[in-house]
Amino acid sequence: MLKSHLTLLLLAFCTSLQAQTRLDSIDIRMLDNIANTRTDAQTKFYKFAAKANTYVNIAVPAGLLIGGIASDNRDMRSNALYVASSTATTALLNAGLKLIFKRPRPFRRYSWFTALARNGGYSFPSGHSSSTFSNAMAVSHAYPKWYVIAPSFLWAGAVSYSRLYLGVHNPSDVAAGALLGVGTAYGMDFLRK
Repeated sequence: MLKSHLTLLLLAFCTSLQAQTRLDSIDIRMLDNIANTRTDAQTKFYKFAAKANTYVNIAVPAGLLIGGIASDNRDMRSNALYVASSTATTALLNAGLKLIFKRPRPFRRYSWFTALARNGGYSFPSGHSSSTFSNAMAVSHAYPKWYVIAPSFLWAGAVSYSRLYLGVHNPSDVAAGALLGVGTAYGMDFLRK
């Protein structure tokens, strides 16, 4: 009985290692393909998007709060709390997951890979992707109009792609970050009620 459990455990571990190796291989191939198409104009835009992300994540709920106070709109103030709480909770969860997984950034793992930025810390999941998707999902959930949803997710997509373009995250880091952000925004919806 113990022997069969150990065999199953060993099989699961080996399968997990093979899946991780395949994922790493796909990640670096995608990053290489992106790196081969870089231009100066794109580099300027994606560096701007990456740097502006924090300001946008603060400006959206701050704008809602200021607008809600100025117009004495309780729903707008509630939505400001929802968007801010969703983004802040996502950041905390992201920081915890980074400490659990401790995945190195692509430019640290692959010495031959050229990154255009040198972020510190761990790679998985992407903090920029999780925060921007949390912000986009929360504001889109609070205001389900096409003119809110489209720009919110276009911005989230641009910021997330910037992480790949600049070479500081793997595609799987960005995907996990986006899922974390969207999931947290849904989970924090109780604040709107």
